[in-house]
Amino acid sequence: MSTRPRKSRLGVRANPASGTVNLVMEPEAKKARSSVRVWCDGCYDMCHFGHSNSFRQAKAMGDVLVVGVHSDAEITKHKGPPMMTEQERYKMVRSVKWVDEVVEDAPYVTYVSTLDKHNCDFCVHGDDISTSNDGHDSYEEVKTANRFKECQRTTGISTTDIVGRLLVATRQHRGGKESPIEAMDTRALGSFVQDGGSRGMQTGVSHFLPTTHKIMQFASGRIPKDGDKIVYTVGSFDIFHCGHVDFLEAAKELGDFLIVGVNTDQVVNYYKGGGNFPIMTLHERVLGVLACRYVDEVVIGAPYEVTQELIDHFKINVVAHGKTPIVLNEDGDDPFQVPKQLGIFQVIDSGSKMTSMTIIDRIIAQRLMYEERNRKKSEQQKLQDSLQAATEQQCNSTN
Repeated sequence: MSTRPRKSRLGVRANPASGTVNLVMEPEAKKARSSVRVWCDGCYDMCHFGHSNSFRQAKAMGDVLVVGVHSDAEITKHKGPPMMTEQERYKMVRSVKWVDEVVEDAPYVTYVSTLDKHNCDFCVHGDDISTSNDGHDSYEEVKTANRFKECQRTTGISTTDIVGRLLVATRQHRGGKESPIEAMDTRALGSFVQDGGSRGMQTGVSHFLPTTHKIMQFASGRIPKDGDKIVYTVGSFDIFHCGHVDFLEAAKELGDFLIVGVNTDQVVNYYKGGGNFPIMTLHERVLGVLACRYVDEVVIGAPYEVTQELIDHFKINVVAHGKTPIVLNEDGDDPFQVPKQLGIFQVIDSGSKMTSMTIIDRIIAQRLMYEERNRKKSEQQKLQDSLQAATEQQCNSTN
């Protein structure tokens, strides 16, 4: 009975007696099954918990998640200028705990060659259609090659929705006195506050419906180990951005286990001076924080004052705070008085200049530019709707 020859490879073998190294042909070892590498790509402008949820779903389809992030030039070419710079967007995506690798300056259109270059088995994208500037499906090639999988889009949240809340910020969104954003002439915003096509965007009001299941999906499930140094910080974490990421990374370096308290909407509204803050609801802000790789646990609706009871309950060793001014509570007391007296209060300088107001100022200052971006987006949406209708018609005729 004949047997198939075993594959061989060129190897080296030392000969101690002669002190030489010989080239030999050695049988090729059976290759171990490699890990499944999953590819995602996108703009990830104002990277929010909807993006993070897509990463979570994509990571569950494989072992390693590789995320390609488009450059400013690529995004401007295909859909108009992004809100955040490419460096800010790279940092935000790297901070998401389900992301293993980030590829900078990824092409806007996804090709099979891109997947091969980064050793990825398939690409994952939401169930919405993405088109390039010529109206073609950005994922057409990988779909044809059967290397595309869909994940479920998170309803009730999008970058355009967040921008709309920031621009319009009506009293529907947050009660109270008129804010500088609310005072803007919204009639001049035009298509900027519309998603385009058949998907009209309702601004000002959050349409995300939080559930315990979604929070459980985002939660790490970690608990502090004996001897862990526990760090606690508290804040609004509104419009979660790279300034928050820098701060939380620095806070995590102070210990082993980082607990983040996220204040209620009412508390944030108090120390932000009323108006229409926070922009994001409590549960939206919680999910943004939970997605950050530096965070171990989140206190939902944390009190403004850091009390002795809170410190004892969580066995807190360090209370961290940024360089932002501390607003006294309604009784005129310092909300961090207890940790200061205990000598466990520490101010962190993350080095970042980014704040929520930085983003708001960008939007107001560059409103006309973003109006033009959304006009183009509206045109692309019409093309997407036409493409989707044609695809459905073709499927119906085939059946």
